[in-house]
Amino acid sequence: MNAPATTELPVVVIGAGPAGLAAAAHLLDQGIEPLVLEAGPSAGAAVREWAHVRLFSTWGEVVDPAAEKLLVPTGWTRPDPATYPSGGDWADLYLQPLAEVLGDRLRLGATVNGVSRAGRDRIVDADREQQPFVVHLAHTGGREERLFARAVIDASGTWTTPSPAGGSGLHALGEKAAADRITYRVPDLKDPAVRARYAGKRTAVIGSGASAFTALAYLADLAQSDDGAGTKGVWILRRGISGSTFGGGEADQLPARGALGLAAKAAVDAGHADAVTGFRTDAFERDANGALVLVGEDGRRLDPVDEVIVLTGFRPELSFLDELRLGLDERLQAPVELAPLIDPNQHSCGTVYPHGHRELAHPETGVYLVGMKSYGRAPTFLAMTGYEQVRSVAAAIAGDIESADRVELTLPETGVCGGAGLFDTPDAHQADGGGCCAPTPQLVQLGAPVTVGAAAEEAPEGGCCGS
Repeated sequence: MNAPATTELPVVVIGAGPAGLAAAAHLLDQGIEPLVLEAGPSAGAAVREWAHVRLFSTWGEVVDPAAEKLLVPTGWTRPDPATYPSGGDWADLYLQPLAEVLGDRLRLGATVNGVSRAGRDRIVDADREQQPFVVHLAHTGGREERLFARAVIDASGTWTTPSPAGGSGLHALGEKAAADRITYRVPDLKDPAVRARYAGKRTAVIGSGASAFTALAYLADLAQSDDGAGTKGVWILRRGISGSTFGGGEADQLPARGALGLAAKAAVDAGHADAVTGFRTDAFERDANGALVLVGEDGRRLDPVDEVIVLTGFRPELSFLDELRLGLDERLQAPVELAPLIDPNQHSCGTVYPHGHRELAHPETGVYLVGMKSYGRAPTFLAMTGYEQVRSVAAAIAGDIESADRVELTLPETGVCGGAGLFDTPDAHQADGGGCCAPTPQLVQLGAPVTVGAAAEEAPEGGCCGS
């Protein structure tokens, strides 16, 4: 295998989502050729899978400046920066036009199944950093190809690897066997077939982040519709109800994100969902009628449900990077220098410090995990964070260290993400706004019934934060 000189090679970007396409734009701005490899059939393939979900960030916060610089000469007009796009809007009105500008610098249907150093597995030290990266990929149809790169930016995200329902981080017993009744995504209840699946049914929602808020609000809307009589949600939390359970509310500097939490609270207040607290799922069983019975680690058995929506966050797929020398935090699976800055036990979306190439670096020089994947299992990511990451990384690859080190980012405060890991703390108090521990599992209904429909319709849904 004769690898070409490293300086003659492109930078391979894995993933054509928002962070990956922005990385390509910033590389071009630095005079470096990118090659973007996307496993899906289109740019923003993962975003299109949640096209029905509305972001709680505005257009002004989800368009990258370098990408806009590429788009403007084509006649592209930026959508109203004060409005909220859906996932479908983001893909159609921004990601797809950007992909078209990149042209043959983007390859679709290209799944990366391995990255290493040319002629060097992860054990070999000799001349390692002088060798280019080698990228193995499989095209739709099965054809395999080998490419060389001067650097690799992995922006493949975490969408394909949702976390399971089990409270231990593993699949609960029977979870895989119950796959016909479980989804790990927020369902699109505007789709007639999907709507029929949940209408009039009892559905468990496992999770405590923005995606769970969205699912609860959707189910509440369905319960109030003409075809949704009898629809009921059962919200399952591993912790208790506290002042921060429903996010930042009116204090959230992203108003739509705060409204989303308030819509979820209204769903519970109105009786469209019950909240089961302090429950960690250990097993899925079926009753005599085929309905699912969730069993907790403490042996508690919940009343049967027809469907389960598991929204417990995501985790990075790292197997194809196994021949690289990555430095990952043992808990979050994020770069070791970044992990303390994004630890969900300490930080929310709005308290993450600005960071760039130095925090994203690994022992393997020239490889970067960016975007949602850089956060590992932390659920606190915002698009604007990813755009600043790739700007810094592109400058570092170009050798402009002064620019790469000049990382500036101000994020809006939120109450959605804080304290996710504290539910076992013995001295955490449920009445304390910062606490999140319930001493014993309990079924609760909060407050007096109120109308939720208008709030759910008006509040943009979606999120950066998971359970």
